Amino acid sequence: MLSTKEHVTKEEKVVIDYMNKIYEKIKERDPHEKEFLQATKILFDSLIPVFVKNRTYIENNVLERLIEPERVISFRVPWVDDHGNVQVNRGYRVQFNSAIGPYKGGIRFHPSVNLSVMKFLALTQIFKNSLTGQAIGGGKGGADFDPKGKSDNEIMHFCQSFMTELYKHIGPDTDVPAGDIGVSRREVGYMFGQYKRLQGAFHAGVLTGKGLNYGGSLGRTEATGYGTIYFVDEMLKDQRMNFRNMTIITSGSGNVAIYAMEKAIKLGAKVVACSDSNGYVYDKNGLSLQTIKRIKFSEGARISEYIKSHPEAEYFDDCSKIWSVPCDIALPCATQNEIDEESANMLVKNGVKVVAEGANMPCTIEAIDIFLDNGVLFGPAQAVNAGGVACSSLEMAQNSARLSWTFEQVDEELQKIMKNIYRNCTRAANKYEHPGNLVIGANIAGFTKVADTMIEQGVI
Repeated sequence: MLSTKEHVTKEEKVVIDYMNKIYEKIKERDPHEKEFLQATKILFDSLIPVFVKNRTYIENNVLERLIEPERVISFRVPWVDDHGNVQVNRGYRVQFNSAIGPYKGGIRFHPSVNLSVMKFLALTQIFKNSLTGQAIGGGKGGADFDPKGKSDNEIMHFCQSFMTELYKHIGPDTDVPAGDIGVSRREVGYMFGQYKRLQGAFHAGVLTGKGLNYGGSLGRTEATGYGTIYFVDEMLKDQRMNFRNMTIITSGSGNVAIYAMEKAIKLGAKVVACSDSNGYVYDKNGLSLQTIKRIKFSEGARISEYIKSHPEAEYFDDCSKIWSVPCDIALPCATQNEIDEESANMLVKNGVKVVAEGANMPCTIEAIDIFLDNGVLFGPAQAVNAGGVACSSLEMAQNSARLSWTFEQVDEELQKIMKNIYRNCTRAANKYEHPGNLVIGANIAGFTKVADTMIEQGVI
């Protein structure tokens, strides 16, 4: 059931009943899709105020139309390993909504990938992309393939097989995938090469996150992490605060986490803890970003190696306990549902001022409620980590114009986009009488643009 409010108005009850009917229908049809159901519930709860004031959305049944993907593609991915054995994985592409532009969203290679995960990521991608102000719809794809422990040759064979099936469904004006967890510039390169061979033509705009030599954009690697900090900076400015002397912890140690740390440190913050899937490292005097980059980027090693170069630091085996470290700002940048009710209470008890989601849905519903109820500034993923896809759209623009922008040009545009996202979220939250609630603000600002466009375009 939606909404935990004790007292609701007559108008709110009509909306809640309408949403509950749709939610129960989804739950009955796909009861096993827990991630998608969680994302749906968060979305529906956020949209109650806008549906109360805009009954046309109910009259046009926009919610039920929007919550069902336009297209779901599932396929097998056979490939040959280094021992000559045939392996088979399952691939997906969820083309969720194309109302405001071609489907846009990353490709994830990870053992946890299933249809529920793909649908939840694609659903949130719709509103994240809408918030950027760019003409891009929402989609997501991936496979339950684990690149860890695989040779370059095995990864190349897998990527080529994956693209052999996917290429029929994508294109610069249809669906433009990018990288995500397990898919970096190397994997994008292998997939782009296979797409080019199959099409017999060079369509630079079919994938983003490419190498610079064949249409990639400067600043794309840093974009999600930098964008996270640009958004948080706007949150702080509204409270007459800044990053100077703020203590930060961040989960993860990939591109998002590392470049968020880099930008935060440049703005005067001190990062005292970060993690990987094995554990976390803590240094009360501040972590060395140079060492972390060497360990993760150059050596591809575990974060536990950090204490070999910095014996004054401490390493802890359980990565989930990173949220017990006292901090001013917490940046979950790893994976979904990493901050639960217990972790949220621990952060609040230790005086956290800001929590901003650098990853996709890293906080549970209960955790978000705890932050909001305790006056913690909370930045939701669809707004905070939109920098990556925003920069991808800038790469698409460069590809269409056959131009390459400087890093400074890209970074300047990224800053403008993240500032506008924050302002739009704040404006929507205020308009619908939930000041400071950026979860509601982000969902409403992203939703109304897509919903209004769907109505304008008609039912079919």
